[in-house]
Amino acid sequence: MKKLVGHLGYCTNIHAGETWTDHFAALQDAIPTLKQRLSPDAPFGIGLRLSDIASQELEKPENLVAFQHWLADQDCYVFTMNGFPFGGFHDVVVKDQVHTPDWTTEARVEYTKRLFRILSVLLPVDELGNAIQGGVSTSPLSYRHWFEWEQPAARDYIFSQTTQNVLEVVAELIQLRKQTDRLMHLDLEPEPDGVIETADEFIAWFTDYLLPMGIEQLSEQFGLTDEEAEARICEHVRLCYDVCHFAVGYERPADVLDKLKAYGLRVGKIQISAALKAEFPADAEGRSAVKKAFEQFNEPTYLHQVVARTQSGNLVRYPDLPEALTKGTDDETEWRAHFHVPLFVDDFGLLKSTQDDIRDVLRLQNERLFTNQLEVETYTWGVLPEGLKLGLVDSIEREIKWVLKTMMNDE
Repeated sequence: MKKLVGHLGYCTNIHAGETWTDHFAALQDAIPTLKQRLSPDAPFGIGLRLSDIASQELEKPENLVAFQHWLADQDCYVFTMNGFPFGGFHDVVVKDQVHTPDWTTEARVEYTKRLFRILSVLLPVDELGNAIQGGVSTSPLSYRHWFEWEQPAARDYIFSQTTQNVLEVVAELIQLRKQTDRLMHLDLEPEPDGVIETADEFIAWFTDYLLPMGIEQLSEQFGLTDEEAEARICEHVRLCYDVCHFAVGYERPADVLDKLKAYGLRVGKIQISAALKAEFPADAEGRSAVKKAFEQFNEPTYLHQVVARTQSGNLVRYPDLPEALTKGTDDETEWRAHFHVPLFVDDFGLLKSTQDDIRDVLRLQNERLFTNQLEVETYTWGVLPEGLKLGLVDSIEREIKWVLKTMMNDE
């Protein structure tokens, strides 16, 4: 949906189906109803998620043309894609394998290029006949616990190798823009325990690796000046602001945006998502009750990293909820857990959501218009505790309506 603040839709990673046939069937089942309920008189935006297998199938001309016709018939459009999960994302144990294959591999490069080729075909033109921008969000390069991360040489190797592969995609985006007049950007999504997990780490990677390597290579490859090459890199590589991820790391939205602005870096899209949080009381019984409340969200499919804040203000990171439950200490005053909970629920009893961070981000978007792409991304409906499981279409509708109401109240 096109709003004054940008394009708003939801990410279809909520739907199962790793083949294009199965995923398209899920879209055909859900989207017409959502369109009628949420945007009956205007085009309805979609954030498309494709597995590697589905992307290969959709790129076949007959499938891509059929999908274009269906989108036109439904008065819907694709403006962003989620290229983070490469393989199975539902009904399998995902955990750290969500990063596989990572940006050290050619498989990740080819998958991402394919998504951009598809997106370049699907992106519509606006009412003035101009092609709208589009983005593909992707992983934060890799998963840091796979490497000897404390060793500078290991970090340098990973950053150099992954950056080289990112630059291969940037070169593809420059070519695609010449061929199709579509400006598209790769949006790196920091998350806990990713090789890039904070705003500071994104900026450091961008300035220490991406720009120096990219300016040299793109200047030679395309005959650009250094200034032109830097401008292309900043156009085509941006940050995916996943609200849940930054909230888990206790990063204030205004601080993140101010840091990016200071370096001339951009946000490609906002993924609107909420995490779990709770403050611990001083007494042992109260602390035990909070941990038991977190236990109901301890499920085996996805990683649920926990970042604890201590009495001195330091942050302690746990790679998954089970480690936090067994190793957490009495010195910790608050936990935040990477579990995408419904946007419209703030109170889970002893636990709360980071809904206030969403409100802050949406308010800042109203004030600054720092991106034109907003995507609701709650994918955990199937693994929520039983009391929170609701009908999928009804849940998506409630989430988008909550976002629209929140944004209207902030205007």
